Amino acid sequence: MIRFDLTRPLHMIPVGRVAIDLNPEDYNRPLEESEHFTKYVGGSPANIAVGLARLGNRVGFLARVSDDAFGRYVTQYFEKEGIDVSHIRPCRHGEKLGLTFTEIKSPTESSILMYREGVADLQLEPEDVDEAYIRKTACLLISGTSLCISPSREAALKTGLLARKNGVPIVFDADYRAYTWKSFDEIAVYTSLAASMADIIMGSREEFDLMERFLGLDGSDEKSAEHWLGQGAKICVIKHGKEGSRAYAEDGAYLVKPFPVHALKGFGGGDGYASAFLHSLMEGMSLPDALERGSASAAMLVASHACSRDMPTQEALEAFIREKKAEHGSVVSPL
Repeated sequence: MIRFDLTRPLHMIPVGRVAIDLNPEDYNRPLEESEHFTKYVGGSPANIAVGLARLGNRVGFLARVSDDAFGRYVTQYFEKEGIDVSHIRPCRHGEKLGLTFTEIKSPTESSILMYREGVADLQLEPEDVDEAYIRKTACLLISGTSLCISPSREAALKTGLLARKNGVPIVFDADYRAYTWKSFDEIAVYTSLAASMADIIMGSREEFDLMERFLGLDGSDEKSAEHWLGQGAKICVIKHGKEGSRAYAEDGAYLVKPFPVHALKGFGGGDGYASAFLHSLMEGMSLPDALERGSASAAMLVASHACSRDMPTQEALEAFIREKKAEHGSVVSPL
């Protein structure tokens, strides 16, 4: 369905949010009662980058980070994971990395408290986007949070324009966060614009509804898929949380159920899903096989404490799938 030129130096360049996650060691408590936290690299595009690298992909990144210890922590962590950091640049005016405090009240109830005012990742400028760098990759991932404010908004859209010019497939991961956006109209304008460039669109039902605010659709997955496939997308993945997800392409549609696990937290699964799913597509796997691997990685992430740190290797992912399928059968079925 999509041609990925894996002879290029990089397989994927995500654009957008990189932050610090602080996850509580005090399980099953509200955030106000949590006292002990572990620090991780966070932010959806950053998690996806690490997930892809763990699976053997050559990964780059386009971002701004803080010019301080946290910025160095992120860059050094990426380097240890084998991620190219040549286009991760420090901010010039003292902006800091965003902080995400997570809350694990129970295996089924989690929440996120973000500090996103004046953050470093939203300082990415159009001038930071180098066409020669975009030409080096087989795929580009644009995160919806990068569109919420200037100059990051223009930088992200520039990456999309350059990717289209150079025949680079685009993934749009809606990654909606209420912080920093000014209005629902603004969300609809910029996310629908990015989606119209994309070959693969991924998001929750809520995120598709926000994108489609002006399109007059009825809020159904089928109508959403029909619209975006008609706009040129090759694959739409619409997530429904614990209910699983649905994927639509020109040659078929699939229901994807979650692999059963004992969940620890309710976040991080989407990033695991995206990294394994995209890796599998780039490897030439069928859409059902890619969806299966996405669902498996998502299950592994909600059963673990961290996001970036706990992204699975190829061996761990395959072992998990063999074990779970032997016990529960396939999680992917035609719609």
